[in-house]
Amino acid sequence: MSGVLRAFTIGLTAFLTVVDLFATQAILPALTAAYGVTPAAMGLAVNASTVGMAAGGLGVALLGRRLDRRRGILLSLALLAVPTALLATMPSLPAFTALRIVQGLFMSTAFGLTLAYLGEHTGPADTANAFAAYVTGNVASNLFGRLLAAGVVDHLGLAANFRVFAALNLAGAVLVWFTVERTPPMRAADMSYGSPFSSWRRHLGHPGLRAAFATGFTILFAFIGTFTYVNFVLVGPPFAIGMMMLGVIYFVFLPSVVTTPLAGMVVRRLGTRSTLWLSFAVAAAGLPLLLGTGLPSVLLGLALIAVGTFFAQATATGFVGRAATIDRGAASGLYLASYFLGGLAGSAVLGEVFDRWGWTTCVIGIGVSLALGALLAAWLVEDREISPALSR
Repeated sequence: MSGVLRAFTIGLTAFLTVVDLFATQAILPALTAAYGVTPAAMGLAVNASTVGMAAGGLGVALLGRRLDRRRGILLSLALLAVPTALLATMPSLPAFTALRIVQGLFMSTAFGLTLAYLGEHTGPADTANAFAAYVTGNVASNLFGRLLAAGVVDHLGLAANFRVFAALNLAGAVLVWFTVERTPPMRAADMSYGSPFSSWRRHLGHPGLRAAFATGFTILFAFIGTFTYVNFVLVGPPFAIGMMMLGVIYFVFLPSVVTTPLAGMVVRRLGTRSTLWLSFAVAAAGLPLLLGTGLPSVLLGLALIAVGTFFAQATATGFVGRAATIDRGAASGLYLASYFLGGLAGSAVLGEVFDRWGWTTCVIGIGVSLALGALLAAWLVEDREISPALSR
């Protein structure tokens, strides 16, 4: 398989794995109206998937070393279609929340096992590019998933939306069936480190990995806080955007589709810390623009935040894949658990902030998270220091 085709396949797998995660955010105003609840309540229900994502990450960290990567990814994507289809019945809000958690569990399992697979089956020179391709697929799911969700809801209704996404889940399982090679659960050498908790202690004891896990928390905290509650700003005055137009708004992710694949190259030239600082600076530059009264200003702000946070995500994910020289499944799982807990915290905390104090205070909270991420990046060792640090 050529490098371009391989990158496309990796990205498409990521797209079909997490397309459900953020696409539902694009229809938050419609769901809020249908359920008759506050933006914070509906935002928390929709983003409850991050609870399942965090739990799935911990599950992969605990049991991933014993799982066949291909079979685990395949089953996770196939089973993901079940809760997605059940959402089409428009259940009660508690049941909706529970189904979103189950969705998150299956998405995270597939995500974590794929990251472990990439870490184990790419050479050191290709690892950064492979992870960048995977995160690029994540970016594309944010763009086209949101656009698709908004379009389907606008023309066919909420129930049809969830049926369409259930079909995409099954398409992901079919793709994995044909493209992911069968592999043993883990090499014997990797099993020699004892129980999974031994690997956890080893990973958490490494300052670079520990900082990377915490950095992931801040990245999704800021991202969720931005792209969940900006929907309510855009559908209200002075913008008053309709549902279909709200989907079109998410073409702000298009620049990220172009820039995120470059993360591997930038990391090789600047190092992990400098790349993260650059990423957070780009995202922070977009914050003042979110407070403008002109739509072009807000869209530019959203584009900068998307570019910065996705670039940071690709950088941090690639760092974990390179730094964890043993039991990469555990390292990927711990990273994802922290990352998605950040998303849950962002939804809950910034939702209350938005309801009580408004959008300006919410944007300040997003800025605090980005600043904390930049501070944590100072503890990430440069790539040339990874191997000696882990070999001690």
